Amino acid sequence: MAKRITNIEILGPEDAEEKEARVRARFWPTVKKALRYIPFIEEVVAAYYAMLDPRTPAKPRLILIGALAYFVTPFDIVPDILLGLGFVDDISILMAALAAVRSSIRDEHREAARRALAEDAELA
Repeated sequence: MAKRITNIEILGPEDAEEKEARVRARFWPTVKKALRYIPFIEEVVAAYYAMLDPRTPAKPRLILIGALAYFVTPFDIVPDILLGLGFVDDISILMAALAAVRSSIRDEHREAARRALAEDAELA
């Protein structure tokens, strides 16, 4: 019988920590670039807060780390430097991840996202 490999085994603890650190470092600059192109950016920011929340279960957290790591990587299938088109692949990845973990993104994460985006808009 074939062994089922889980997301936790694929990422491994060190890999997940490295990816989370990359997400933390690049998240807000990427969000600022993507604001016009991703219509559900508030939900992406809520997913970021869910990823940071230690109460988020391991599997949804790892899915979010992977999807958000892809989001913050500037050179992926469609490079983000291509204005207007650069976030098309990111949107697909983010939508799939959000659908998979929707129940782990709580109202408090969404409220934190609304506050963060409102504060950022006030500073602009």
